Amino acid sequence: MTVRILFETDDFLAADKPEGVLSVSQAGEGGLPELLRDRFPGKLYPVHRLDRGASGVIVFAKNAAAHRHLNGQFDRREVRKTYLALVDGVPSSNRGQINAPLREFGSGRTAVDPKRGKPSTTEWKVAERFDGATLLRVSPSTGRRHQIRAHLYHVGHPILGDLRYGDRARQEGTPRLMLHALSLEFSLLSGERVTVEAPPPPSFEAVLAGLRTKKKTFEQRKTP
Repeated sequence: MTVRILFETDDFLAADKPEGVLSVSQAGEGGLPELLRDRFPGKLYPVHRLDRGASGVIVFAKNAAAHRHLNGQFDRREVRKTYLALVDGVPSSNRGQINAPLREFGSGRTAVDPKRGKPSTTEWKVAERFDGATLLRVSPSTGRRHQIRAHLYHVGHPILGDLRYGDRARQEGTPRLMLHALSLEFSLLSGERVTVEAPPPPSFEAVLAGLRTKKKTFEQRKTP
């Protein structure tokens, strides 16, 4: 599998992670660093992760100094992350903010826990409305595991194709997790701010195209 390099310096490498690929290696199973070995045979330091079913921008540090630098930005919430999420249902408003503390459970799920959860904030706005589904632009200011998935499920709009959150029968009708890391903005060691972007892959666009066709057909039938 060929992985597209989106941005590279002596300190950082950003790639377009395909869905279904692990962000980092796990025992007995390779991940994205192995797929990037032909391009960069040295050690890649992970700074953040994307869920296995998600696609899009992910950045690695190439050395310890860059790793500390970027880790600090994530800790201080100076990294701007933007995702596309196709969710079940149609929100009544055009934008919103979810402030709900999240906690990881032993089952592998993350859920809202007002007493024991960690503060978590996710902003969203509508990008496109369909019949029974909505495409959102989502920006999490914190980085909890499964944050976007758990928050959107909490407000009644689980991401389509997410077999862990939401009605499984409904989710199985979508061929992939409809979550894509669209862009990532961070600072280089020099202080220069850069934004790395990755357009949605064909697997993501195909689902949207089907919804657009369905919407257009419905609107044409309504026109006298």
